[in-house]
Amino acid sequence: MTRSFEDRRRAATCRRDAWRSAFRTAREHRRHWRADKERFKAEYRSARRAGRIPEDPGPPASGFTLLPWLLMGMGAFSNVFQGDADPWIGSLGLLAFNSLYIYVAFRAFVKEAREATSTRVALVLLGLVTCGLALGYGGSWLLFLPLFGLATGAVLRGPQLRSIGTAVAVLAGAVACVRDGWDGLTIAYATWISTMVTAAILSLSEAVRELRAAREELARRAVEEERLRFSRDLHDLLGHTLSVIVVKSEAARRLAPRDMDAALSQVTDIEAVGRQALTEIREAVTGYREGSLAGELDRARSALTAAGVEPSVSRSGPPPDPRTAALLGWVVREAVTNVVRHSDASHCGITVSGTPERVRLTVTDDGSSSISSSSGGGGDCDHGDTGGDSCCAPGGGTGLTGLRERLAAASGTLTAGPGPRGGFTVTAELPVELPMPHVGATTTAPAPVTATGTGTGTGTGTGKATEPEGTRSAAATQSADTVPSVAAGPNLGP
Repeated sequence: MTRSFEDRRRAATCRRDAWRSAFRTAREHRRHWRADKERFKAEYRSARRAGRIPEDPGPPASGFTLLPWLLMGMGAFSNVFQGDADPWIGSLGLLAFNSLYIYVAFRAFVKEAREATSTRVALVLLGLVTCGLALGYGGSWLLFLPLFGLATGAVLRGPQLRSIGTAVAVLAGAVACVRDGWDGLTIAYATWISTMVTAAILSLSEAVRELRAAREELARRAVEEERLRFSRDLHDLLGHTLSVIVVKSEAARRLAPRDMDAALSQVTDIEAVGRQALTEIREAVTGYREGSLAGELDRARSALTAAGVEPSVSRSGPPPDPRTAALLGWVVREAVTNVVRHSDASHCGITVSGTPERVRLTVTDDGSSSISSSSGGGGDCDHGDTGGDSCCAPGGGTGLTGLRERLAAASGTLTAGPGPRGGFTVTAELPVELPMPHVGATTTAPAPVTATGTGTGTGTGTGKATEPEGTRSAAATQSADTVPSVAAGPNLGP
């Protein structure tokens, strides 16, 4: 007996433990489900703000939106059944009115059908039937006059709406006054309001849909034009350059058995042309990829939200120059990448403020600043606690170091380090307008290479290809039986 009781107690304990475990598992799954739901919502909102998801315009308007107003004729319908109106005439009148009203309502939402002669004839017949029923029976039948005004406003939305709407309201008032005296002025006012309001609402809805369709078409054409531009740029850059390289390679192959110096000169020209092509392609791709500061801020907000960091973005002051905005966009991208990859922050604030002369960008997070800053690597500037701008010091990450050099070349400054209240802060200042670059000035392409005479490159950030010594002289003095040398100047386009 004792053993049986103990067995039952253990079994009950096991079941209770299993229920508790299942309950904890269900709660954990529910918590993960809620977290995923919030994350998906945040990503969807970010995508909507960035314009990657088009707005849902909803179903197009149709005649069904005007059918519920036919319920205003229920009083006349009850009069027919109660014998207050002639059953045959009243029934035929209701059938004619409803048929004409439905016909006009469904044709009013298609421009070609709305402007057709058959629609206008049906509208006139609807007016005659409405006036006849209102004059014949009065009472609830007068409510058909505002319905006639509603159909008139749905069909007539042009410049003649005001005069025709006023005429319809006067006609409705006259018919109502014949039946109900001066109380018919209420019917006249209701008819005029239904005519004008219906025309205004439907015109506004149609205009909004046309503007949305035009915006989507313009966006599609802009994407197509940008693709064509980029393909043309690559074709212009690579087509001529590869042709030169092929011709010079064939010349070097023919000259190698009998004139090694001339062949080496051709090979040197091939190297210079290739380096120049690399620089031009990098510049083209950089110009293609650099976006506006607003676009970088939207992408930063999306990245932070996806990483579980609450973003806070604020802008004030005059808009910066496009070149200044491009540099600030690089700072935003690098700083936000560091926040996402190297900090456990829960909040990140991005502030863009400025005066008529200078603009300031500040990126601040509340994450831990005890992570080592010695990782290095391109594009990484880890959070460190060594104070000041150690994050940009030699031995640290190279991302912000390169940005500091680029901002310094543009008369700007960049500081990075632990914030006064913890976390990490990156601050960049630039002039609102940058001077136009001079001919031969350095470019702002990321991670460019400077070519030397021996073919080795160093990432100095100048983006300038240097021809080896003797390239042009050797190409200019080659013998007459060789292929003419093509100078590897700064412009290799056709």
